[in-house]
Amino acid sequence: MDKFFDLQLDRTAKTPLVEQIRKGIAAAIQSGVLIPGARLPSWLDLAAQLGISRGTVKQAYDRLSDDQLIVADRATGTRVADRPKVYKSAEEKSEPGSFMNMHQALMAGPAIFQMGVPAQETLPAKLFTRIHSYAIRAELSKAALYPDPRGELELRREIAAYLGIARGIECSPSQILITGGFSNGLGITLNVLETQGHKVWVEDPSFILTRHGLNLAGLSLAPIPVDEEGINLSYALEHHSDAKICVVTPGQQAPLGMTMSLTRRLELLDYATRNDMWIIEDDYLSELQLRSRAAPALASLDRAGRVIHIGSFSKTITPTLRLGFIVMPLSLKARFTEVTACLAPPPIPAVQLAMAEFMRDGHYLRHLRRTKRLYQTQQEALLEYLKPRTIHQVDTAGLAALLRLPEGIDDVSMVRECLAFGLAPAPLSGWFSSRETADSGLLLGISTSPLKHLERACDRLLEIINRFI
Repeated sequence: MDKFFDLQLDRTAKTPLVEQIRKGIAAAIQSGVLIPGARLPSWLDLAAQLGISRGTVKQAYDRLSDDQLIVADRATGTRVADRPKVYKSAEEKSEPGSFMNMHQALMAGPAIFQMGVPAQETLPAKLFTRIHSYAIRAELSKAALYPDPRGELELRREIAAYLGIARGIECSPSQILITGGFSNGLGITLNVLETQGHKVWVEDPSFILTRHGLNLAGLSLAPIPVDEEGINLSYALEHHSDAKICVVTPGQQAPLGMTMSLTRRLELLDYATRNDMWIIEDDYLSELQLRSRAAPALASLDRAGRVIHIGSFSKTITPTLRLGFIVMPLSLKARFTEVTACLAPPPIPAVQLAMAEFMRDGHYLRHLRRTKRLYQTQQEALLEYLKPRTIHQVDTAGLAALLRLPEGIDDVSMVRECLAFGLAPAPLSGWFSSRETADSGLLLGISTSPLKHLERACDRLLEIINRFI
């Protein structure tokens, strides 16, 4: 059995073992974990491995064969059957090269090395589900009134307290605005700032969806290279001194991972204050700094109210919640509230109240500590395994490992080939504003690099890389 595939049986469940085996193998085949042609153990070997009767496994294999998912041959053994490509209906199919086509490729998964997806091993899912259920019942028992467009006060209080402790930001609950994640927060902010036609500094490289969102908002993008201290202000002032907005990831630059230096932070804040520039701080990894204590947020140094801090729970809890927040400068509170009330209401109150209780009872901070320990272990294991086995440079990059490739290597095509094997590294070149100036490399997500699959996944990855070099 492929090491990627871990068949778990629950002998206490009502579902018969035959059906559990059939469903487990079928799901692995349909998700691509077991690819066409992959060899399965004989039903005798699998029965011994699982500690169940041979007849039970044989019956499950017979059902899979009837479903045309596997084929058995005396010469070659039992293998996954060839499967036709899945073609979407005309209504669902995204046009090649379209934004949705690109978005679906970025967000596909789950897969090993995928970025932007938190590990689920440390999340107390049952606890959060129970809290959420109580919140739903409490919400339905109240009078049917429209909720506060700024978000539930309980959650705004908890976030303000958390930001003071973990990110160094002194703010009141009245400055917190609850959003549907970072993208929603960015959209609200751009509406508030009335950015149409303005020039914006963006880090180069930076997240492609952020750049696309800024384009959609009618901004003129000015890509600014980054160095070991963060965004290169000298370059920005020399080439694009007329910009009125700056979007940065100072805590951990996305995707390269460096922290903006204190000197660079103070220079940026001073320039923004003197030139009426707005700084949008994307705190996308919050305090998930693995090498040392996380640097305070840029907003913690802001005394002139020029920084709009945007955070979310997508990387620390789960992106399915679609839950984030904005720290509003005092001068823009009224405008933010107006835009939110009319155009972008927050997520449903039950989700907010559940998160508020999760934070208030200390579960969130405990979850973060467990998560950081897990990621540190996985990061160390990934680097220790890769470095002796490749001639290419391997560095840490936030919650990723960056494997740099020689100039001219097509990292996008390399990633496409990886996807067929359940691996989803991100091509570094895709984070740059221009293919002409882009570096080639692979970004390997730490959170989706479980130890039990690590060696096999790395070996497969290196095999693919060697075919391109």
